[in-house]
Amino acid sequence: MTRVKTKLDDDLSSPWFYTVCTMGGMLSAGTTHLAITPLDVLKVNMQVNPLKYHSIPSGFSTLLREHGRSYLWRGWSGKLLGYGVQGGCRFGLYEYFKTLYSNVLPNHNRTSIYFLSSASAQVFADMALCPFEAIKVRIQTQPLFAKGLLDGFPRVYRSEGLAGFHRGLFPLWCRNLPFSMVMFSTFEQSVEFIYQKIIQKRKQDCSKAQQLGVTCLAGYTAGAVGTVISNPADVVLSSLYNNKAKNVLQAVRNIGFVGLFTRSLPVRITIVGPVITLQWFFYDAIKVLSGFPTSGGVRKPVDATKLSL
Repeated sequence: MTRVKTKLDDDLSSPWFYTVCTMGGMLSAGTTHLAITPLDVLKVNMQVNPLKYHSIPSGFSTLLREHGRSYLWRGWSGKLLGYGVQGGCRFGLYEYFKTLYSNVLPNHNRTSIYFLSSASAQVFADMALCPFEAIKVRIQTQPLFAKGLLDGFPRVYRSEGLAGFHRGLFPLWCRNLPFSMVMFSTFEQSVEFIYQKIIQKRKQDCSKAQQLGVTCLAGYTAGAVGTVISNPADVVLSSLYNNKAKNVLQAVRNIGFVGLFTRSLPVRITIVGPVITLQWFFYDAIKVLSGFPTSGGVRKPVDATKLSL
């Protein structure tokens, strides 16, 4: 039994494991974000022009009446590729940093490990996402800006230079770092709570279907909690990309404290909850199909020489 557990710990800190996690994160995040592109188009327009797009039904009606059905899919390439790259970094690096911090900080509680791991992974994930997000938001809110990434990237570069691709990096971090830290920690703690208090069985004693069910329930909880925390920065980000404000402080003043937490929040909850649930489900399904267990829990410290990517 000890020999089997030791082999499993070795497998879960191997380059192949991190490769599977990265590819799983890319596929799960890219495809789910692509699927909800129409909702994302509405969300961004509600943030930029809340008087015109003041609710989900009327917002969709206005977009369809003024721009047609094809407009609802504007920015799809940025969603697929940008969030695919971000998802690969977020999930793959999270697993790597979780093993690393568990090894170098063995006496810290698990919540600290979750926070540190998710924050470290998200820093790199947002650096990869930022150029795609800069193009996507403009495409979705400015009908004449560009058709997609191919003509969007050159236009931003000609008008703003390289700085234009990372103009929103700080508010992106402000949005996604709290979201990621809360989301991963909530997911991990929800998984633990479900197994201990609801199912009252160890993960390894449950079927794969039961384990994936736990993943879905914990994933939805994590997405809903993280959405509320990250909403203010998401609203500021859309304002900056559409030149509604010159800097973060001006954007905050223009939007107002209440608006930061309420503007587009219903549509974001509609988007993020199911998306995060599906991401965790696809991600864990890929891990299971590759011979690895579902997500959740901090493993015992491993040999640091096995942490190389």
